[in-house]
Amino acid sequence: MGINVIDIIDKLDHNSILDHRKDLLKPLKDYFIFKVKQKVEANFNFICTHNSRRSQLAQVWAKIISDYYGFNINSFSGGTEVTNCNPRTIASFERMGFKVENPGGENPHYELTYHEKRRPIIVYSKTFDDASNPKNNFAAVMTCTNADENCPIISGAEKRISLPFEDPKIYENSNQESEKYDERSIQIATEMKYVFNVRFR
Repeated sequence: MGINVIDIIDKLDHNSILDHRKDLLKPLKDYFIFKVKQKVEANFNFICTHNSRRSQLAQVWAKIISDYYGFNINSFSGGTEVTNCNPRTIASFERMGFKVENPGGENPHYELTYHEKRRPIIVYSKTFDDASNPKNNFAAVMTCTNADENCPIISGAEKRISLPFEDPKIYENSNQESEKYDERSIQIATEMKYVFNVRFR
């Protein structure tokens, strides 16, 4: 029997997150709590430069882990330019237990499935203001410092949140490549578990 995505989530220990990371995550968690209390949809647009690695990881884990806790959020991603979802990112998703359908092409619209009763999540590279992304009433979550510095204004965002992650790209073509992609994926998943692990009376 292969790796199961839900089993991975079960084992994530969000208590291991360091205080300085919790400080960075607090605005994201506060925004989510505010939306739930207002009984309106919470929309998150995770943004990095190429929409190829970190923003894709964050989009997918945010959606799945919010579902895990019984919250139905809308999770999106985008970049400041279009490339493609890096095949190494997709390979890491596969190692996490996702079933991946690759339709091919220069910028494939990958279908990621983690549960037979859940619709696939579609991941592909696009700009943060792409037609498929929200135009208002969303939090813009900047997952890399480069995009954060080069996008002083995200039109329509209710909240702008800086949440940078180290880019696994720096380990590409080394013997640490797979390990570091998976490490970043697990870090992002763990931090999303911290954000969405909320109980309301």
